[in-house]
Amino acid sequence: MEKSAELEVPRSSLSKGEVEMGSSAPTLRENEGDNVGETIAPAGGNQTTDSTTGPSEVGAENTEYVTGYKLILLLFSVTTFFFLLMLDMSIISTAVPQITSDFHSLQDIGWYSGAYQLTSATLQPLTGKLYSRVSAKWVFLAFFFIFELGSLICAVSTSSVMFIVGRAVAGMGSSGLQNGALTIIGGALPLEKRPIYMGFVMAFGQLGLIVGPLIGGVFTQYVTWRWCFYINLPLGGLAGIFLAFLNVPDETIKPQVSLALLRKIIPDLDLIGFAIFAPASIMFLMALQFGSSEYPWNSATVIGLFVGAGVAFAIFLFWEHHEGDDAMIPFSMVRKRVVWVSSMQFTFLMVTVFVFAQFAPIYFQSVKGVGPSLSGVYMLPNILSGLIFVILAGALVTRLGYYIPFAALAGTGTAIAGGLFSTWDPDTTTAFWIGSQVLYGLRGFGVQAGLIALQNSLTPAQSAQGVAFLIFCQNFAAAVFSVVANTIFTQTLLKQIAMLAPSVDPASALAAGGSAAAVRALVPPGSPELGNVILAFANSFDTVCYMVIASSAVSFAVSWGMGWVDVRKKKEPGKGEA
Repeated sequence: MEKSAELEVPRSSLSKGEVEMGSSAPTLRENEGDNVGETIAPAGGNQTTDSTTGPSEVGAENTEYVTGYKLILLLFSVTTFFFLLMLDMSIISTAVPQITSDFHSLQDIGWYSGAYQLTSATLQPLTGKLYSRVSAKWVFLAFFFIFELGSLICAVSTSSVMFIVGRAVAGMGSSGLQNGALTIIGGALPLEKRPIYMGFVMAFGQLGLIVGPLIGGVFTQYVTWRWCFYINLPLGGLAGIFLAFLNVPDETIKPQVSLALLRKIIPDLDLIGFAIFAPASIMFLMALQFGSSEYPWNSATVIGLFVGAGVAFAIFLFWEHHEGDDAMIPFSMVRKRVVWVSSMQFTFLMVTVFVFAQFAPIYFQSVKGVGPSLSGVYMLPNILSGLIFVILAGALVTRLGYYIPFAALAGTGTAIAGGLFSTWDPDTTTAFWIGSQVLYGLRGFGVQAGLIALQNSLTPAQSAQGVAFLIFCQNFAAAVFSVVANTIFTQTLLKQIAMLAPSVDPASALAAGGSAAAVRALVPPGSPELGNVILAFANSFDTVCYMVIASSAVSFAVSWGMGWVDVRKKKEPGKGEA
């Protein structure tokens, strides 16, 4: 069969044996189902041509799938990548107290997660365009190489600044991994099989979140916290080798990767918008960080950064409006109520996750006096209960049809749990802090609500953009609120130390970090002020929990605007519809 005629023949007339998997130039074969006989428009509008594909091929639907042992290797690779990504988000939580003690940098704790989330959020809108134009496998591997490089920098860091740079580089790599893993699975499997395998990948990723604090605690206490980042290198390298040598089809036929292709797609990436948005974000976060530690809030430096961020953001909004649907963040999509409401519901609920995960180990180690590994064990009640409620919510929404009640219940339960967290003190009983965390697990009821709302309220073409915007909002909010939470914690600690333990230098308390040994070394052995020092750390943790209450309350309030859509009443696609 000639290439130039491939799309002129209806797919229903092609035999399954006419095209074999693993060919160097993917071609069409009969789809496994009723969706046949339709011509699929190229992604991005016009058809394109390159040296390896005919003018009618590029952008058309690709129905080449992966089966057998190749599918097993592909799933192993993708799930390993996803596991490491989720592991990296949680493994650092129990290591941070020791890292701050080693680098004498408690004031930088917000940057350890903030730098990661900022670079991830900033690049997130660009990754979707890259995946729609370039082979998903090679884009994914490029982002994972950057992620691995960042992990290596963190592992060999000799200062807090170097560690923050490593986290920023790793965040750049992570920006294309979560959506990239799902994109690869989407191209490798037919539509009816994707939910099963995507669910497997997501569940394996959740396992990374569960074991992360435990692994991080064990490494920190018995080996070194640096292994929290070294672990990404051998596992990721093995999975990367498998993926590199596999033929991974895309959902649409794309030209081969080349310098000519990269030069062609660069103008479509809205790099001008990115160049305006990135400094605006950086100036805003630097203003928050400097205002909390190095300069007064009314200093020229802090005010100048805020003003610069505001001006740059205003220019960014003007540019995005000018670009229309070609913008990095299309306004026509963001203006839809279901998009911005669902993004707010998901974002503010996830803010509570990031804030609690960042400061709960500080409480358990500095106040309760346990080591890193045991502090990871102490966080299991909220992690396990959260996972159970996520699975339960998926089953109940599928059966009952409506997601708003579960989103509202998640906001309510999380707000109540945040209120209980704010009462934790040095004498809090084990039963109370376990029960509080189990209640906090109710957040799992609302984690999927925003995604479900977008997928059931938008067209398939708009759904991808909506989900990308939602993830962008989550990452950017995590970067901002991590710094805000750190500002609240450090400023409260300075005041509490000065009031409760006058003999202790407040700056020394910040430099000590959050590990149990470092906090107790602030005063001589047997000092009557030790109890007050521990109380100061407990009170500082309590003030951070007010943010958990406020964020979950916002999530609860906006959840009612996502729209009452019965997900059981799905329009059955007719023959030929994608």
